[in-house]
Amino acid sequence: MTIMRILILASCVTALAAYALAQNTPPRIAASDAKNHVGQGAIVCGKVVETKTPKYGLAGHGKPISFYMDQPEASSVFYFVAFGSKPEEQQEVVAAYDGKRVCVTGEINQVSGKTFMMASDRSQIKLDTPTK
Repeated sequence: MTIMRILILASCVTALAAYALAQNTPPRIAASDAKNHVGQGAIVCGKVVETKTPKYGLAGHGKPISFYMDQPEASSVFYFVAFGSKPEEQQEVVAAYDGKRVCVTGEINQVSGKTFMMASDRSQIKLDTPTK
């Protein structure tokens, strides 16, 4: 009876391990290609070339800061939105990513022809490291 329990437990652990290892990571795409992946989860990478912070914020979230990648706002191909709840946090968020190559993970959305991603958690944003 004990051998049977061990075999059942081993098969369950093996099946769960296979399932855990089979989890797909989202595809990594360029900011200019994001418009072709609206509604999908992806890792979008590009260089932050412009930032915009509105005058007013959202209650409980602070001011949404828009980070435009590869092209400025007037001709933007993709942007992401992050939040800084206090003025000093807003400056820190902008300084952390402005002018740098970053990768943002999440679902790609589109409004009025503009492709973007909401990064409500800063863990969704990573500095892009060049591949060798």
